[in-house]
Amino acid sequence: MLSLNNLSFYFGSRALYENISLHIKPKDKIGLIGANGAGKSTLLRLIVGEYAPDEGTISKSKDCSIGFLNQDLLSYQSDKSILSVAMEAFEKANAVQARIDEILKQLETDYSEKLVNQLSRLQEEFETLDGYTLQSKAEEILEGLGFKSNELQLPLEQFSGGWRMRVMLAKILLAKPALLLLDEPTNHLDLPSIEWFENYVKSYEGAVIIVSHDQDFLNNTVKSIAEVSFNQIHTYSGDYDFYLKEKEMRNELQQNAFENQQKKIKETEEFITRFKAKATKAKQVQSRVKALDRLDRVDEIQEDNASIQFNFNFGRPSGKVVLDLKELSKAYGDRKIFEKTNASILRGDKIALIGANGKGKSTLLRIIKGEEEIGGMREEGHNVESTFFAQHQLEALTLTNTVLGELLQAGSQRTELELRSILGSFLFTGDDVFKNIKVLSGGEKSRVALAKTLITSSNFLLLDEPTNHLDMRSVNMLIQALEQYEGSFVVVSHNRHFIQNIANKVWYIEDYQIKEYPGTYSEFVAWKQKKDAEETKTIQLQESKVKKEKKSYHFGGNEELKALHKELKKCQKELEKIESKIEKLEEKKINTEQELAKPSVYEDTIKLQETSQEFDNINVELGTISETWENLAIEIEEIEEKIESFN
Repeated sequence: MLSLNNLSFYFGSRALYENISLHIKPKDKIGLIGANGAGKSTLLRLIVGEYAPDEGTISKSKDCSIGFLNQDLLSYQSDKSILSVAMEAFEKANAVQARIDEILKQLETDYSEKLVNQLSRLQEEFETLDGYTLQSKAEEILEGLGFKSNELQLPLEQFSGGWRMRVMLAKILLAKPALLLLDEPTNHLDLPSIEWFENYVKSYEGAVIIVSHDQDFLNNTVKSIAEVSFNQIHTYSGDYDFYLKEKEMRNELQQNAFENQQKKIKETEEFITRFKAKATKAKQVQSRVKALDRLDRVDEIQEDNASIQFNFNFGRPSGKVVLDLKELSKAYGDRKIFEKTNASILRGDKIALIGANGKGKSTLLRIIKGEEEIGGMREEGHNVESTFFAQHQLEALTLTNTVLGELLQAGSQRTELELRSILGSFLFTGDDVFKNIKVLSGGEKSRVALAKTLITSSNFLLLDEPTNHLDMRSVNMLIQALEQYEGSFVVVSHNRHFIQNIANKVWYIEDYQIKEYPGTYSEFVAWKQKKDAEETKTIQLQESKVKKEKKSYHFGGNEELKALHKELKKCQKELEKIESKIEKLEEKKINTEQELAKPSVYEDTIKLQETSQEFDNINVELGTISETWENLAIEIEEIEEKIESFN
């Protein structure tokens, strides 16, 4: 379907790709992974033609349409409703609908046969394009991505960048391209939307390439991994967990081969050095020199994984109780967030605060920090020193500072050597620490802000989406850091791999209450699934009981039921008569059309007028009787529903 053949691409003198090949087949589900800056997004832009390769070719089949979700779409603005924007995906159907609307307008003053025939053909084409179901499809996808039904008619411009990105994702999904290119699609989705999107991608009929740093999302959606590393692409036939195991095994084999080859090279070089001056060994020496020149050298494994190498040092631990929230209430105007809810945070609690966007997670973090006015009581414990990390703090970084200078100003009392070691753990090595903040990418700024947060002497951390813009190495680095942290924290995150590894409690917001599950995220998911299954079973049993009671109540020749059956039979007979009449009228219409097509009729003015009048009368009668048929069909459907309620 699409192939990259011996492709090379350079930014200035820096090679992003050198002589790579990648073949994408229909229905492939590929996870594209690699460190920030490795060139993943660039590869997607090469595929769609935004960039041209310096060497090699990109070939694709004629029927390979491409949909590309990228972060540039965050800036898209429109005063149209989000439903209208999403439905722009149906270009052909929209064009047909626009023409139908034009003809209907013309028919108000010109009921000519030509226009009627055009309308009929266009309506058939619109039906072939599933035009009458397109709106419901758009609504289904938008609601799956987290929009409420009453929001679908609101203008796109009223929504934040993250929500606008969801609309653009919906638009791309509705277009159903042969190849979907998704650059960090889960960045702006909450957990319920991510779970819905996973199921959508798994059942998607076309091919998909996903750039993502969400390990669980990749495990649940892709069937192969393409890793971008050191200017090359290495493919693995399996999900992300398979990739980790396979890569470890490949690396071990390659490292062993490298070491064995180095040993052989060293022995050969020693032989050459020892005997190159002896004439009797000249032939053997030359043979071994040539063998070394011809040798296909095995590369040494270059690891790009980072590990955390610093200790937290807060001056004193907090008291046993970090924070108590009692009878907490919070609302923004008519919008209620919390209502008389209680919650406690104890020393050593590592809490993952999860749930859909708009439920109040970030608001709760600000309440915990003491930055929001509330109803009820907020009681902070003894010796609590807190630090709050949120995405807006990236803007609070001093752009003229260097990375190292920013940490030196954080007041952690650590030496420059210690801070450079810490920055190494956050993937800032060598001269990287002297880069100005203003030249850093979003992910790099996140790492600086996180480093500032984690080097404080705080014994209580509040972290709002700390993994946004972080690649997998950085996420794993943060996991290691928080695993070592001996204080307490509350984390808002939609990265399931992350919260599974760092949390010992789960908080979620339901019915304006803070609910707590005392365990890991995977344990919470298992408990929630069991709870939901039990609730569904209870509802089904109740519905079954109600049906049985209804059946018992109506059993025994109920007069109302008899009357309904009698009325249904009467309506069905009437419908058959009308259908027979419609059939005769349509046959008469065809005969009249054939009559009008005869040249002899056009030569006789009186005959032409009579036949034309007859044709118009048939159309009017057909319209009236068709309306009667529709009303009767609706009545029959309503009667059948009433009868069904007795069963």
